[in-house]
Amino acid sequence: MRIKRPRTLAVRLTLWYGSVFILSAGLAFFSFYLLMTNILLERTDQELLSQARTLQAVFESRNLAAVKAVMIREAKAAGERKVFFRLLYIDGSAFSSTNLTSWKKIGVSRIAIRHLLEGDNRVLETVAEPESDQEVRVLYTVIGPGVILQLGQALEHSARFIDAFWNIFIGTMAGLMLLSALAGWFMARKALAGLAEVTRTAEQISGKELDQRVAVRNRGDEIDRLAFTFNRMLDRIRSLVTGIREMSDNIAHDLKSPVTRIRGLAEITLTTAETLDDYREMAAATIEECDRLLDMINTMLMISKAEAGVDILRPERMDLARLVRDAADLFGPMAEDQGVMLMCRTPERCEVNGDIRLIQRMTANLLDNAIKYTPAGGWVLAAVEGLQDRTPELVVEDSGVGIADSDLDHIFDRFYRCDPSRSESGAGLGLSLAKAVAEAHGGSIEVISEPGKGSTFSVVLLRNHDTLRSPAVGLEQYR
Repeated sequence: MRIKRPRTLAVRLTLWYGSVFILSAGLAFFSFYLLMTNILLERTDQELLSQARTLQAVFESRNLAAVKAVMIREAKAAGERKVFFRLLYIDGSAFSSTNLTSWKKIGVSRIAIRHLLEGDNRVLETVAEPESDQEVRVLYTVIGPGVILQLGQALEHSARFIDAFWNIFIGTMAGLMLLSALAGWFMARKALAGLAEVTRTAEQISGKELDQRVAVRNRGDEIDRLAFTFNRMLDRIRSLVTGIREMSDNIAHDLKSPVTRIRGLAEITLTTAETLDDYREMAAATIEECDRLLDMINTMLMISKAEAGVDILRPERMDLARLVRDAADLFGPMAEDQGVMLMCRTPERCEVNGDIRLIQRMTANLLDNAIKYTPAGGWVLAAVEGLQDRTPELVVEDSGVGIADSDLDHIFDRFYRCDPSRSESGAGLGLSLAKAVAEAHGGSIEVISEPGKGSTFSVVLLRNHDTLRSPAVGLEQYR
């Protein structure tokens, strides 16, 4: 049967925390176990060495018989089942010992004898009794000429202590496992509380409820940063959705008139036309209306893609001053026909980075609006300002009808047209496109206007803006 992996992050964090905690606790206990067993073993070795030194002193100060008497006395005092003494010749054969009834299976290690003969002062080893699980610590040392002492002590006390330790260890680890699971679950839920709130907010959001926001607790942690980023994303989505709704409404409104005109023209022609020229006039008028529709749709696509940052701009080093002079030359005849004086003030050169065709389109829209809404006898100025390492500005100023204060906040909205402009042709997209192009180049556009005295549009372009925000495209087909 295949075990399914836990799906929730809280469960996975709890398992990770519990596993790491238990592993750390296990390593700590194991390290303590090694330290404790080493200490107990060292303590036993010191006791054995102390008894060996005592017997060696007796042998040196008295004789071998006295050593045997002390051996028997010490064995009885400590317990003949716990300690044994054995005296050996240098060939390893025993010639005297205490009661070995409980130690019959403990023999003499030839390897230990060889080490002593090679010059070692003592040899210590741990031997397991063949008929029991008990271990014995055995010491071999020379206490006199031709006499080797074999001294053994049962590790029963240490074994009981270690058994008690393992019982405590198992109980403690079981408690720690439960505690770590509870602590891990609490900490995971606490840490992910903000994430759960982000999830709940996301689930509550629908197309009609984009005002929901995640609470930012100002703790400066990752959850706060996630909530802040999520809220910014929601602001952007709401802005885009609102723009789409407004654009849909405006498209429906602005497409209604040309479609109605095309249909009316076709209906009149079908019911009243008598000659081939009448049908040709209808076809020409239909083509003209369709061109207006295509131009409006293409412009809307350019604006939408510029604001959404789709695709990548094609920036190049360009002379903004020359571009403005060329635009002034292009719009000169139009201004002359309307009785408007078109002036141009630029330096010799002003180099910036930008998509030249988009900036041309933006400049053309600003000049077209300025000339269109300036009465005969007025003037329009196209200028490039802010040189000497300052941020360059493209300025289009006119002495036209101006813009009312109530309209200033909306003139860059798509399809918005001020009352004085209703009599002029256009879809109300020129300034929206100008704003989108300026922002795509990392700049901005501002307007200062006074009704009856004229308007001034200022476009700020970054001179060395190498990483431009992409407006779009496949714009080539619309340029």
